[in-house]
Amino acid sequence: MATEVKSFEDLALGNPPPATATEVEGPREPVRDALGRSYATGKRKDAVARVWIKPGNGRVVVNGKEMDKYFARPVLQMILRQPFQVAGVVDEFDVMATVKGGGLSGQAGAVKHGISKALQLYDPGLRPSLKAAGFLTRDARVVERKKYGKRKARRSFQFSKR
Repeated sequence: MATEVKSFEDLALGNPPPATATEVEGPREPVRDALGRSYATGKRKDAVARVWIKPGNGRVVVNGKEMDKYFARPVLQMILRQPFQVAGVVDEFDVMATVKGGGLSGQAGAVKHGISKALQLYDPGLRPSLKAAGFLTRDARVVERKKYGKRKARRSFQFSKR
């Protein structure tokens, strides 16, 4: 982005413009509550997850159930473990999450997004690895709506020539 010059004197003297708010910011500070937890909201498709993390031994509780009971498929369990593996903090944090909406796959993605955001709030040093893996970005893909005159979003009714 080009620097903004307010007057000809500044241009002639070579005075740099004042620093913006983003340039003045220093290193990020950890965000934790009184109980030593970090909170974040994760979203995926129609699912919304509220996630709290705190130091512990790797226990994950989703809607009051253990992770392997709530997400029975191994693929969904693997999705939940990805942020910890990328950040290199496997079995160092306990997770308590409540998730609503969507199906199991969307809920697993929402919890993963929430865990990633909470980890970077708890320890800002983990942010670069989580961001490089793309875990801090909300996946904006959602189901396309059905259009009138169509069978589904894009599928038409069968065409009859005669």
